[in-house]
Amino acid sequence: MVEQSDRAPLLDWEEVPPPEPVPTVPSSQEENELRSSPSNCQPADNSIPVAGWNTSPGAPTAVAAVTSRDSSSPSKQGGLGGDAESPDERDSTFPGLCVKDRAVTGWEEKDQIISVFVVTFDTRSGNMVEWCLPQDMDLDGVEFKSMASGSHRIASDFIYFRKGSYFGLACFANMPVESELERGARMKSVGILSPSYTLLYRYMHFLENQVRHQLKCPGQYSPLEAFYEDKKAILPPGGNGLVTSCPTSALTTMVNRCMHPEMKITHPAGCMSQFIRFFGEQIMVLWKFALLRKRILIFSPPPVGVVCYRVYCCCCLANVSIPGIGGSMPELRPFFYINVADITALETELSYVACTTEKIFEEKKELYDLYIDNQNVRTHRESLQPLLRLNSADKEKYRKLSEQRQLLLYSQEVDGDCGANEEDLFILFFMEQNNRIFQTLCEVAGSSDPTLTTEHVRAMGLDPQGDRGFLVDLLEVYGIDVMLVIDNPCCP
Repeated sequence: MVEQSDRAPLLDWEEVPPPEPVPTVPSSQEENELRSSPSNCQPADNSIPVAGWNTSPGAPTAVAAVTSRDSSSPSKQGGLGGDAESPDERDSTFPGLCVKDRAVTGWEEKDQIISVFVVTFDTRSGNMVEWCLPQDMDLDGVEFKSMASGSHRIASDFIYFRKGSYFGLACFANMPVESELERGARMKSVGILSPSYTLLYRYMHFLENQVRHQLKCPGQYSPLEAFYEDKKAILPPGGNGLVTSCPTSALTTMVNRCMHPEMKITHPAGCMSQFIRFFGEQIMVLWKFALLRKRILIFSPPPVGVVCYRVYCCCCLANVSIPGIGGSMPELRPFFYINVADITALETELSYVACTTEKIFEEKKELYDLYIDNQNVRTHRESLQPLLRLNSADKEKYRKLSEQRQLLLYSQEVDGDCGANEEDLFILFFMEQNNRIFQTLCEVAGSSDPTLTTEHVRAMGLDPQGDRGFLVDLLEVYGIDVMLVIDNPCCP
């Protein structure tokens, strides 16, 4: 297998070609093709909701998760069992949504760009928005989010970020120039805003090309103008961030019936593999903090693109697909890249994962619970210190994860199996672990004797002694009413 470097090359991503117009009445052949995709969906009866992820403001906090997959038959992962249906039948994968509606929803969902902009570094004024559409869009602060602090030391980067209720993706590039006015370097970022980060990755290649174009031909905005006119979303007059460019009910049905669609923000080759190799067994520490809905802050010098992937991977650790679990919990929100301008917003956040290139955040201990500097994972909160220590159960879980990854890589290399990928394996591994924990806790809480014993703890894949504090916090955070009884530490 070819090893991927931790810093994925920018040109590995290409913009997905624009879809063909959807016919009013699809043919039988087109219907069959539609029924076999997307590949990460399953029938409704094999899906259960996952708490804690929003795809856009106002959207429900639950998305569907696959509990069983048939990797031996990739063509059946659309969830229709291979049985042909007549053109007028409804799609069983999406109850209440016909094939035609599915196609329209998928096409409309792509056109949710609410703004496109160019940010430049001016030697006198610093970072500034040079151009944008629409011109009345409030982009205050975007000039610092789309050009990370310290970027002048690198040639190129990409950044995911959050701007109010919107998400953004910007591509940065730095080109040497023979200009005293520009002090020998021209730096720009070209970015977009959307109510969701689900599909931002589709425009990565376009943004990379455009930032290079802006460096070579400053002021030529016609490609960006055409892009905005083609992709723009229609926002309501109230400006509450809700997209109305596609039917809300159809979009909601699509989102709720697919497996973690919002997770696939980038499709980077080796994203999960890099995350696992980078943190190793420390992933189990991150998992506990994520499941407890703590505030996680990752520091790294530029480039920040790969660190945005780590934010994404951390959020993947906390998925639970048992109905009712986490409904009253604060959402584990991905903020992606943040800077000092976000300090006020973070002061009110109860749970988040973010990354920064600004070292000053390390001193703002009231803003985070877990601070990650490179591979150094630490917390200043004394009550959370025990979570940093790996126990035997943690090491066993990591060993199982490593074994499953090796089997997957082997099947891909030897058998050419493309029906599964590391992202799904990674997400499902931790989802199943989380489900096992909460299923046991719910069963005990609903029993005549709501006492959690050592046997229960071991059945959840936890260490009765090493994970006692973790369990106490878990019960309190999720409001599960059981009595925890652990054997005397002297008598394991």
